[in-house]
Amino acid sequence: MGKLAIAAKITHVPSMVLSEQPGPRQGSRQDAIEGHREIGRRCREAGVDTLVVFDTHWLVNANYHINCAGHFKGDYTSNELPHFINWMPFDAPGNPALGHLLARVCNEWGVETLAHDRTSLNPEYGTLVPIRYMNADQHFRVVSVSALCMAHYLDDSARLGWAMRRAIEEHYDGTVAFLASGSLSHRFAQNGLAPEYAFRIWSPFLEQLDRQVLRMWSAREWPDFCDMLPEYAAKGHGEGFMHDTAMLLGSLGWRGYDGAVEVITPYFAASGTGQINALFEVTPQTGEHIPNPRASRAEGYTAVSERL
Repeated sequence: MGKLAIAAKITHVPSMVLSEQPGPRQGSRQDAIEGHREIGRRCREAGVDTLVVFDTHWLVNANYHINCAGHFKGDYTSNELPHFINWMPFDAPGNPALGHLLARVCNEWGVETLAHDRTSLNPEYGTLVPIRYMNADQHFRVVSVSALCMAHYLDDSARLGWAMRRAIEEHYDGTVAFLASGSLSHRFAQNGLAPEYAFRIWSPFLEQLDRQVLRMWSAREWPDFCDMLPEYAAKGHGEGFMHDTAMLLGSLGWRGYDGAVEVITPYFAASGTGQINALFEVTPQTGEHIPNPRASRAEGYTAVSERL
């Protein structure tokens, strides 16, 4: 019925917003901003009606959660970096029907998920920064999914991604984009050193780790990447424990994925962290490689947070 047309791993660095302001950083993140605009253009070209964002700034301690309010509108200040994002306006239509559909099918696939449409909860900046540039004209509806998962299995997140694709392809009358909003390595510069590391990765190890991952993506070494993701998330200080990445790869077939990656904004550094905007080809998949969360738990597979 429906279609997953666009799948992407995207940055949401707050310095993008800061770079709009007059001052020494003005224009310094234009490449990332233009990358978001290009992904938005590709979504329009593909007929996307809703952006589903896997947001690594939405912290949850139990279940997966979907914010599918009818409309999002307000002014946002980051509690993490209020000197970067302060009084940022946002305005976007939501998609309650799709949010509830996604939650229903995730539960059918054994991943406990709750949808919230009657809520005062606004999205976090992992959602708000991308839609600032991809959806300035409110062309797309928006759904936000919790991806800073504190006590969750990466296998569950991969299965959630696949279940969401099934919901769209089997039950939804429309076209959707999945956006994994989070970094590659995510070791922030130590307090007092942030200006020095504004355009640098925290360590040579982390930069080489990221570049090896990008090489694997280019070579389509998806089974190896999926197998190493828990350790990459731990040793690379993965943002949100990289649950957004697990959701994205799950939606694409997990270890069975065979698609190509197109880099839109090349790898760059921000306050010690590694960032990218990249499109993942959506290919036909059977789902035979999607993890069974119950089996993983029975085998004692640890949550990423337990490995840190």
